[in-house]
Amino acid sequence: MPSPQLIVVDACTRDGRGGSPTAVVLDDATRTDDERRAVAATVGTSHTAFVDSSSAVPPRVRFFTAEGELRNCGHGTIAAQAVLLHGAGGTQHHGYQRTGNRTVAVTATRRRDGIEVWFEQGVIALRDRTERASSAIIAALGLTPGDVATDDLRVASPGTPRLLVRVQDRRALSAMRPDFVRLAAECRRLGYLGCFAYALSPSTGPVTARMFAPAIGVDEDIVNANSAGCLAAHLLDTSRTSQIEVHQGDTLGRPSSVFATATHTRDGIVARLGGLVHHPEAPPRVVRRRV
Repeated sequence: MPSPQLIVVDACTRDGRGGSPTAVVLDDATRTDDERRAVAATVGTSHTAFVDSSSAVPPRVRFFTAEGELRNCGHGTIAAQAVLLHGAGGTQHHGYQRTGNRTVAVTATRRRDGIEVWFEQGVIALRDRTERASSAIIAALGLTPGDVATDDLRVASPGTPRLLVRVQDRRALSAMRPDFVRLAAECRRLGYLGCFAYALSPSTGPVTARMFAPAIGVDEDIVNANSAGCLAAHLLDTSRTSQIEVHQGDTLGRPSSVFATATHTRDGIVARLGGLVHHPEAPPRVVRRRV
C-alpha cells in the first residue's frame, strides 16, 4: 500500500499573497496519534490536517500540532477542503466534514484566483472574564491595563475557549511582545487555547488581529479562523456588526484574511467562516511528498 500523500498549501491568503502554510495528509487511516504528532513536528507547518476519506462519507478530518490533537482548526478545514476539491477536479462542492463528534457543512468553490472555502463553525459560547484572570493574562501579553479595552475582554468558545482581548489601537497591537512561557502557563491554568488580540478599525475596514497560543505549541499563529468567528459572535452579541474581515499575519510577513459572519439562532449565536487558498493552476505553493 502506498504511503499517504502530504500536500502543503497556503490557507487564507490575502490578495494572492501570504496565508498560513498548512499541511494536509490524504488517505490517512492507520497512522497512530504519536505518528501524527511526529509528522506535525517535522513538516514545518504549525498545523496539519489528516484526512481519512477511505471508508467514511463525509470524510473524517483530524488536526494536530506538535503538541497533540486539536478539537478543530479553522484554517486547517479551509486547507483540507481546498485540497479535496482540487484533487476531485471539480469546480464546486457542497458537503460535510466530520471532526471529533461534530459534522459541519462545507462549501468549496474554484475561482480564477483560487479556491474559496466556507464552513459552518457552529454555536459560539460567550462568557465574561474574571478580573483576576484577565490581569494575569494582560501582563503575560506584555500589555498594560491602559492598552486594553477592558469592556471587550471576553471568553469565547466554539468548542475550546480562548480569551478575546481588544487592544486600543493597531500600533499597540503590532508592538506586542508576549512572555510566551508565562502566557502558556496562564492559558493552561485557565483552560484557554490562547489569546486573540485585536484592534478594531476606526471606520468599517478590516479588523487587525494576532493570535498567541503557546500552550498548544504555537507562539503566534499566522491566522486563526476560529477566533475570527468568535470575534464576529462577540461583536454581534454587543450590537455592533455581524460581518467582519480579519487581517492577520502581517507581523510575521504572511498577510492573511479570514471572513466571518455571525447570526442569532434559537440555539445561540452561530458563525460561518470563509477563506481563500490561492492558486494559478493548483493550490498555491503546493508541496507534495509521501509521508
